[in-house]
Amino acid sequence: MKIPREPTLWESLLPLLGAAMVISVGELRYEGQIPTPILLLLVCVLPAVMAIRLGFTWEQVELGMLKGMGLALQASVILLVVGTTIGAWALSGTIGSMVSYGLLVLQPSYFLPAACIICSIVSLAIGSSWTTAATVGVALMGIGGALGASPSMTAGAVISGAYFGDKMSPLSDTTNLAPGIAGSKLFEHIRAMVYTTLPAWLLALVLYGVIGLVSGVDTSRFSPEGIAQLRDALGTAQQISPWLLLPPMLVILLAILRMPAVPALLAATLAGGILAWLFQGVGLGQILAVLYDGNLSSSGNEAVDELLSRGGMAGMLDTIALIMAATAFGGIMERAGFIAVLLRALLRRVSSVGGLITSTVLSCLGVNFLLAEQYLAIVLPGRMFREAYPRFGLQARMLSRTLEDGGTVTSALCPWNSGGAFMAGTLGVATFSYVPFAFMNLLVPIIAVFYAWSGLFIMRSDEPGVAHGNSAPSGSR
Repeated sequence: MKIPREPTLWESLLPLLGAAMVISVGELRYEGQIPTPILLLLVCVLPAVMAIRLGFTWEQVELGMLKGMGLALQASVILLVVGTTIGAWALSGTIGSMVSYGLLVLQPSYFLPAACIICSIVSLAIGSSWTTAATVGVALMGIGGALGASPSMTAGAVISGAYFGDKMSPLSDTTNLAPGIAGSKLFEHIRAMVYTTLPAWLLALVLYGVIGLVSGVDTSRFSPEGIAQLRDALGTAQQISPWLLLPPMLVILLAILRMPAVPALLAATLAGGILAWLFQGVGLGQILAVLYDGNLSSSGNEAVDELLSRGGMAGMLDTIALIMAATAFGGIMERAGFIAVLLRALLRRVSSVGGLITSTVLSCLGVNFLLAEQYLAIVLPGRMFREAYPRFGLQARMLSRTLEDGGTVTSALCPWNSGGAFMAGTLGVATFSYVPFAFMNLLVPIIAVFYAWSGLFIMRSDEPGVAHGNSAPSGSR
C-alpha cells in the first residue's frame, strides 16, 4: 500500500487558488445564478484529485469529507430546530407581539444602537449568539423593518450584539473552549478579552448611533400614525398578548440554566405551538405543517405579511446544503495535510510578538473560510501556536484571547461558514450584505492586530499586568 506523502507549500496553496477562481467566476460571471452549494461542491474536485495524487485512496479522501461534514451536523440540527421555532412563533403571534410591543419603546433615531445593546444583554445572559439571533434578533429585524431601518444594518447590529455576549459570557461554549485549548483560566481569559472586545463594542455603538441619526433609518416611512396603523394591522391579523412573550422568556431561562440549544429551542417550539392553539385557534395539523413549511400570512397588509411569513425546516435546507458542501471541502483539505502545511509555513515566518499575534488572527480567519467551522478556527490554530506563545514570553491568556479575536467573531463574516450561513438564514439577510455593518465583528481582529504591533495590552508571562513593547525572544530574529 502506497504511503501518502506530505504536500508541498505550493501544492497546499493550489486548492485555495482553485477555490477562489471557481467561486469568483460563479458569482461574478454568472451573477449569482449558480447556487453557492454547487460552486463549493465543484471546489472539492481539485483537492480530492491532488490528495489521490499524493498517495491517498478515494476511501481516505471520502472519509475526510465525511469527517468534515460531520462537524456540521450539530449546526444543521440547530438550524432545522430554529426553523421550527421561528415558524411556531410566527404562527402563534409571538413574533407579532414582540414587534408590536417593541414599537412602543424603540424609535428610529436610536434603534440600531438599542438593537445592539439588547442582543448584547441577552447573549451575555445565555452565552449563545445563535439563540440570541434566532429569538430577539428575528423580532428586531421586524421592528427595524417597521421603523424603516435597512435590513443589512439591522442584521449587523444584531450580530454585533449577539457575538459580544457570546464572546464575553462565561456560559458560552467558545469562551470555555479557547482557554481550554490555550491552557489559560476562564476568568483570566475573559478579563484579557475586555481590552479588545469592549473598545470594539463601544466603537460599534457610536457608529450605529451616527448611522441612526444620519442615514440608517428612512424617517419618511416613520410616523406615530404609521406605527399605530401597523400595530392595528398586526392586531387584526393575529391576537396580540403579553402572554405570547413567554416563549422567548422560556428560551432565556433554559439557556441560563445551561440547557443545550436543541432541547431549549424545541421547548420554545412546543410553547409556540400551544400558544398558537390557545390564542390563534389553529389546529394540530396546521401547526405541524407550519413547522416544516413555515408560516404564510395572508392578512392583505404587505408589511404584516412580510413580517409573519417566515420559518419552517424547509427554509433552512439551502443553508444546510451550503454548510455541508463547505465542510466537505475543509475535510479534504485537513485530511490531505494542506491546512497543516499552510499553518506551519505561516508560523515559520514569525519573528516578533506582532507577527505572532497577527499570524494567529490570520490563521483563525483562514480556517473559518477554508474549513467553514468556528470551533476548528479555535482548535487548529490553538494547537499550532500553543508552544510559540511561551517562547515569546506571553501568557497563555494572550493566545486564548487571540483565538477568540480571530476565530469566534469572524465566523459570521463568511457566507459558507456555519456562523455566517446561520445568521443569513435566520435573519433573512445575505452575509455579504450585513458584513459591512457587523462593526464589532470587524473591529475586534483589527484592534487585536493594532495592539500586537503597538505593544499595548500585551500580557507577558514575566509581568503581573500589562506590558508595552513588541519584541521577539532572544535569537528569534
